[in-house]
Amino acid sequence: MLSVPEELTLPSPPELVEAAVAPARRRGKLLVVDDDDGPRLSLELLFKDEYEVLLAAEGASAIALAREHDIDVAILDIRMPGMSGIEVLERLKYVSPRMEVVMMTAFETTDTIRQALRLRACDYVNKPFDLATIRSAVAGAMRRRTLEGEINTNAEKLQALMTELQDQKVEEQMAHTRGEIYASIIHDMNNPLAVISGSIQMMSHRIGASTRLETADLDYIRERLKLITRQVTNCVEISRRYLSFLRQKTGDAPKVGVNQLLSDLSHLIQAHPTRQNHQFEVSPLAEDIAVRMNGTDFIQVLLNLTTNAFQCCAHTHSVEVEARVLREPLELRAFRDGPQDRFLNVEGFQNTAPLLAAMVRDTGPGIPPEVVPKIFQAYFSTKGEKQGTGLGLNIVQRLVKEAKGALHLRTVTGQGTAFTVYLPAVPVAT
Repeated sequence: MLSVPEELTLPSPPELVEAAVAPARRRGKLLVVDDDDGPRLSLELLFKDEYEVLLAAEGASAIALAREHDIDVAILDIRMPGMSGIEVLERLKYVSPRMEVVMMTAFETTDTIRQALRLRACDYVNKPFDLATIRSAVAGAMRRRTLEGEINTNAEKLQALMTELQDQKVEEQMAHTRGEIYASIIHDMNNPLAVISGSIQMMSHRIGASTRLETADLDYIRERLKLITRQVTNCVEISRRYLSFLRQKTGDAPKVGVNQLLSDLSHLIQAHPTRQNHQFEVSPLAEDIAVRMNGTDFIQVLLNLTTNAFQCCAHTHSVEVEARVLREPLELRAFRDGPQDRFLNVEGFQNTAPLLAAMVRDTGPGIPPEVVPKIFQAYFSTKGEKQGTGLGLNIVQRLVKEAKGALHLRTVTGQGTAFTVYLPAVPVAT
């Protein structure tokens, strides 16, 4: 027997290679429902080489098959004992809304056709049918099914892409705000560092080139060293506090009290560009407490709400941040959504005392009733294009939800708006 040398082996034609690697195309599934054996078996014989054919002699069997199989097209006789074809059509569409249905009838009436089309049958043929007509009807239904499937698949891909893009924008905005927070922290650390630097320069100037220190010089140096020690301690506390935020994991016991976070927020707001000439006040807790939320996230929630309050109108107005501890769970039935109210995340809210209620209240113009349902939507904004991204309140909602908290909005036209964040609270860790 002669063998062909390996180097002389001819390559396969491209179309054969494609056929070898291409996945097998799924055969369409065709359901034939007719109580008459003749048409049912004839249709099976006609289509068995093109499609996977399933047969049913009455409505109940057809519905059972639709539940078990992903059927593309059904050929359905209108007149059958038990359930009529119209009833079966309605049930099939309920089980599989995207299934295409071709109706068959030997008793065509305008009312029957109208009912079938109302229930979204795609075509109908008369009995006795000719082969060309039934083939054309089924082929058209299969094309519609394939096209609809592609449209739905593309729509799902587009929706997933839009969701991914939105999440990316939200993450970018959150990162930007966190950058502002940490820039403020660096600014806070610059103050004690400036004191330390100044004190060292003053000591150096006092001592100069002296080879002997008098008692007054020693006292002066001791006082300056005490001041430097206090400022170094401040720097260490600030850095430790925010490093703990970065390392904190879900379920970790909070170590920083709310009053310290409110103080950090106040320092951040003092230099924030949105404050302008608006009045601003922070009312701390009489008795400190901590929340089960990352400290940076907590500051970001209140920062977003505060800047939103500053930007509610151009006229000078006041904004206040007030915190209080609730020793009893909220009576959720007292909260009702309406033109002036919204209560978010009632389902995921960990309504267990103690709770922290942190309110951001302004004396601006209030929110119009038609705008209230939209304000937490991503990219929704009533400001100009250069005044915001429309993500601030959406981010607040996300962070509060992640912390198993709740958010209540109360607004009165002409009087102002108050956002209250409710969060699970715990004693400050020592």
